[in-house]
Amino acid sequence: MSETWNKRTKLVHGGTRRSQYNEVSEAIYLTQGFVYDTAEQAEARFIETGPDEFIYARYGNPTVAMFEERIAALEGAEDAFATASGMAAVNGALTSMLKAGDHVVSAKALFGSCLYILENILTRYGVEVTFVDGTDLDAWRAALRPDTKAVFFESMSNPTLEVIDIAAVTELAHAVGATVVVDNVFSTPVFSNAIEQGADVVIYSATKHIDGQGRVLGGVILGKRDFIRGTVEPYMKHTGGSLSPFNAWTLLKGLETISLRVNAQAETALELAQALSGHPALSRLMYPGLEDHAQHALVQRQLGGKGGTVLSLDLKGGKEAAFRFLNALTIPVISNNLGDAKSIATHPATTTHQRLSEELKSELGITPGLVRFSVGLEDAGDLIADLTQALAVAEG
Repeated sequence: MSETWNKRTKLVHGGTRRSQYNEVSEAIYLTQGFVYDTAEQAEARFIETGPDEFIYARYGNPTVAMFEERIAALEGAEDAFATASGMAAVNGALTSMLKAGDHVVSAKALFGSCLYILENILTRYGVEVTFVDGTDLDAWRAALRPDTKAVFFESMSNPTLEVIDIAAVTELAHAVGATVVVDNVFSTPVFSNAIEQGADVVIYSATKHIDGQGRVLGGVILGKRDFIRGTVEPYMKHTGGSLSPFNAWTLLKGLETISLRVNAQAETALELAQALSGHPALSRLMYPGLEDHAQHALVQRQLGGKGGTVLSLDLKGGKEAAFRFLNALTIPVISNNLGDAKSIATHPATTTHQRLSEELKSELGITPGLVRFSVGLEDAGDLIADLTQALAVAEG
């Protein structure tokens, strides 16, 4: 693969391994183990595996390796480790690098399962966690300490779509020697350049835009080779969070079209946001691509002006109006995924963020009327018409 290739070319050809049959589509190596020619070869491989040698599917697999190399090339990272799900990636990246007595600073606007890892899992083993408003640089500055080991945040928060300044937070974190871990799902690998902007470790739930068609679970941790192979890999291969070869193959196919899909979804998302902005049934409409978004200037700088594929609608009538709206939709489906070819509507307060306290929901802006809307690949006009009629139903 040429380093001079642009993203779209890397997404089609990066990391490709062909067998002796020279197949066009990447092969699925659906095996749990590998055969050695001799006992001496087996011994040597367990001492140290070469760059294209494999031992056991939990440790590595040729199809999985193709996915890891392709996503690393797209992200501009030295290496990647693919995981069974996005949450396996979050847990693996953080748990592999932390120990009792370490200090972590995290943005408080997080997906419920991420919050669970930080609040309940890491603290159970003696890691101290401080939560801050991720958009407030003074809050980061005040919370960081000389013994802070890591910082963690979603570059675009779920579901209120706050955008955190990766470069600025990274500069503050690196000043105290902390490792910057960024969950980059909502920003997508198409629009974000988190590694270039200073992030040390980038995490994706590949279940979302990378697959993009609701088929499989997957995740990936990206960063410097020493961290991926020296810290993450030993933890992941011994605790069992590795990616299935079949899922890796599916995700490889997803990478081939992710740029086309995500750009089309973002264009439609902007059209929807512009069409629905100011609707009388809404108390708020959140979309980073709109000029009235609080971090719009940062979106221009950090994401090339792309607002992403998700918008959030806050209905004035609370939960009852939100449910009437959801039940009146005819094109989008009600589910809890995002980044799919199908538009998906979610009520975070009762699903993805249900376990948060009412106080924290209120603090984060996750109101009873909030609906997260992941824009799919349907016609923009059809979606605008459908959401408009559903809002009319919600108004009663």
